[in-house]
Amino acid sequence: MEEHKKEIILKGGIILDPSQNIHEKSNIRILNGKIVEIGKDLPANKESKVISVDGCYVTPGLIDMHCHIYPSFPLEQDGLPTIHPEAHMFQSGVTTAVDAGTCGSRDFIRFKEQVIDKSRLRILAFVNIASGGMVNLGTEQDIHEFHPEIAAAMAKTFDSVVAGIKTAHYWVGIPFDEGHPPWESVDKALEAGNLCGKPVMADFQPNLPKRTYEDLILKKLRPGDIHTHVFAQQFPILDSEGKVNASLIDARKKGVLFDLGHGAGSFWFRNAIPAYQQGFYPDVISTDLYMDNVAGPVINLLHVMSKYLSMGMPVKEVVYRTTKRPAEVIGHKELGDLRIGGCADVAVLRIEEGKFGYGDSGHTRMNGNRRFECVMTIRNGEIVYDPNALSMPEWETAPKAYWTPPGVL
Repeated sequence: MEEHKKEIILKGGIILDPSQNIHEKSNIRILNGKIVEIGKDLPANKESKVISVDGCYVTPGLIDMHCHIYPSFPLEQDGLPTIHPEAHMFQSGVTTAVDAGTCGSRDFIRFKEQVIDKSRLRILAFVNIASGGMVNLGTEQDIHEFHPEIAAAMAKTFDSVVAGIKTAHYWVGIPFDEGHPPWESVDKALEAGNLCGKPVMADFQPNLPKRTYEDLILKKLRPGDIHTHVFAQQFPILDSEGKVNASLIDARKKGVLFDLGHGAGSFWFRNAIPAYQQGFYPDVISTDLYMDNVAGPVINLLHVMSKYLSMGMPVKEVVYRTTKRPAEVIGHKELGDLRIGGCADVAVLRIEEGKFGYGDSGHTRMNGNRRFECVMTIRNGEIVYDPNALSMPEWETAPKAYWTPPGVL
């Protein structure tokens, strides 16, 4: 029997689905890649794989809404060093990853055919407004490479896969000139977003006085658009009195969304912690994971989630901002929950207590006493990560086939 068609019963865990307000000790039955039943008494048959997850949280499969997973690039190209989707995501409970604009229209079809369509991980993507995207970072600086109609056409052609349009890295800290107007990348991305009816994610650098953060979030971005890297050092998150800047509150009221997008250089405790303490949270907790930050300060989504857990954010809120909330933001409301009949994407998580340290992008430490650990990941009903071999029989009591050498009847 194919692995994803086998019946799995996760027994004794705490079912945590913020979108359905479920937070109770119970069992969950998975069959044919679907969640078929949740209840305290789920009888098993001899074909069922019953797995004890006592003391663990059973949550929807996590969604990392900002990472970079297009394949490696030729050495002569100026590209972002990306990660392998399954190797880096399953071990942290992630079942859906959203590539944040690594590809523009020039490389997107190859990305879909060679990676998205072949991976066991569910992969969605933003299309970069620059035709070469981050495969060729130089195109993000060339306004002649910004093609709203083509980017929008790509988004509409692959509607179920494309989450939106990305603008990033444009003309940072350099004087503007005729060939580089201040808002060209943002404006072209918004034009593409309007054409395809999808949100824009903005990776943005203020360049004063002609390009300000307040203008981005209050005048440029539309309701449903996303500002990523919200707690990076360059943004005026706090005013002169240490209060959350009123422009962020006004932008949120307008409907602008804020993505964490941790990255190697885009998450600073001096912005994030005071904002959290004053009730300003990111809508979505995400990694901006690529090879330059997998050894720190990002590591994986669970590590970033653990930072907010250690700040004091309730477990339910942390899980919500890595499951249902990103699903809503990218227009895939069918994801991010444990609905009966829904796809069996499941993360089994344990919270460890102890003394832990967490670093930010400015190389400072926050002390914490809690962290998430992934015990198991199930994608489409198939166990894809099981580091403690919970789903396996003990070797002494393994079935007959285990003891039979190949070719022996």
